[in-house]
Amino acid sequence: MATRTVVHKEIIVKGRVQGVGFRANAKRVADSMHIQGQVKNLLDGSVWILAEGTAEEMEDFIAWCRSGPAMAAVKELEITDGDVQHIKGFTILYS
Repeated sequence: MATRTVVHKEIIVKGRVQGVGFRANAKRVADSMHIQGQVKNLLDGSVWILAEGTAEEMEDFIAWCRSGPAMAAVKELEITDGDVQHIKGFTILYS
């Protein structure tokens, strides 16, 4: 039986990623991929994502983050590994 080891990633998405529906689409995609976490806009114009899921799910989610929704222009991702926090659901945070 295969184990479903959960991984934890903090992702900073840079580029034209605010005002283009990035957070709402990230939630929709995360929910469909069984990714747990949070997303919010940062003051510097980037988007912060805290995400947990299996390595395979995370790979697919990060691939989506590299392009984002249609109106986004993602220039860079900063991805940091972290300790699993067993987050439930995927939440949009408003700053």
